[in-house]
Amino acid sequence: MAYSPPAADEDGAPSSVPPRRKGFGRRSWQVVSESGESRYEDVSKYWIMRRTGLPARDLRVLDPMLSYPSTILGRERAIVVNLEHIKAIITAKEVFLLKSINPLVVEFVQDLQHRISSLHGMPPRQRDEMDSDDKADRSWASELLIQGLHKRTSQSSAEKNETNPQTTVDIPEKTRDIPEAACPKVVPFEFRALEACLESACKCLESETKTLGEEAYPALDELTTKISTLNLERVRQIKSRLVEISGRVQKVRDELEHLLDDDNDMAEMCLTEKLIAISLDQASLEEEINPAPEEEDDRTEDSKSETNSEIFSSFKPKIEELEMLLEAYFAQTDGILQKLLDMSDYVDDTEDCINIMLDETQNQLLQMGVMLSTANMILNAGIVVVGLFGMNITIDLFDAPTIRFWGTVIGTVTGCIVLYLFAIGLGVKKKIIDI
Repeated sequence: MAYSPPAADEDGAPSSVPPRRKGFGRRSWQVVSESGESRYEDVSKYWIMRRTGLPARDLRVLDPMLSYPSTILGRERAIVVNLEHIKAIITAKEVFLLKSINPLVVEFVQDLQHRISSLHGMPPRQRDEMDSDDKADRSWASELLIQGLHKRTSQSSAEKNETNPQTTVDIPEKTRDIPEAACPKVVPFEFRALEACLESACKCLESETKTLGEEAYPALDELTTKISTLNLERVRQIKSRLVEISGRVQKVRDELEHLLDDDNDMAEMCLTEKLIAISLDQASLEEEINPAPEEEDDRTEDSKSETNSEIFSSFKPKIEELEMLLEAYFAQTDGILQKLLDMSDYVDDTEDCINIMLDETQNQLLQMGVMLSTANMILNAGIVVVGLFGMNITIDLFDAPTIRFWGTVIGTVTGCIVLYLFAIGLGVKKKIIDI
């Protein structure tokens, strides 16, 4: 076989490596920004990992080809949500959704955009005023926190150097005169997105529960009225759906309960507060007053590390708002689960009722079998009598008048009937047969 050299490009240089296929390993993501705008981005999972700071194992939770239970994961820079039809990544400023044509996902995106853009139904003018006031209050709070950090740093340095007087930092009048009631409270972006996810999932589960209840109760009532193969098959399918929905609701409830029991997981989900704290810490470190040259020798690396650790350890996100949000949807999922448990109890009661009815029918069949067996035994006794008279022997009855023949027949039949009634009466007296 002759050797064929590799193909050369326009510059004449051979290109032995084939070009990488464009779009390899990419997926289409729908991105909803904090302003409510939606766009599609065709990116790879590595781009998502760099953008959100998530490991690959967390992205596998959102893979539609894999079957993962309902999960809510709080990470350093993002929240991973896998609830029913919702597979999303929530950051402090954006929401990433896998592109889907599911009508439930489309409805969820529209609801999410409405929540983000309207700020819980505020008119545009009031929303603009709220945004401006919130920005001003955040700047005042930031300035106040920075001043406090400066004051604490100055006081600690003054205690170490007794020759210098204690340094005081005056808090500006603007931040000093801020009334607590005048500061409007805006729900963070990630909480609004998480609330939309939980509401959509709970609405889906509640709708399926309602539909199942509308089908289950009439089918169960009809089964108690008429036991047939068709009705039994309908109830079997309903029970299978009931078990499947109950498992899904139970998983969502357990996930919310796990989050409510662990304050650290809820603190990880406060993305906006963590971003503000990081920015404030960086600003305070940049604006920190440099000590004098003679004081610089006295400060060691241990004291610097202690100061930095004190600043970062003092930050504790306020999880009360998130806790109230999770408690509300935990109560809702608990109510849905209670409806399913009531439906399951109704199915069990119907099964018990049907078993009782079948047992009663079986008892009736057994009683009929006993009565038929008794009749068969008495009839065999009459046949024995007839067989005795049919033997080839000579007796005076064969030569008697016809009236004696009929008397013998009537007497045999009457004896069989009497024996049958006696046997049935004995069974009733012994409570073997219930008539």
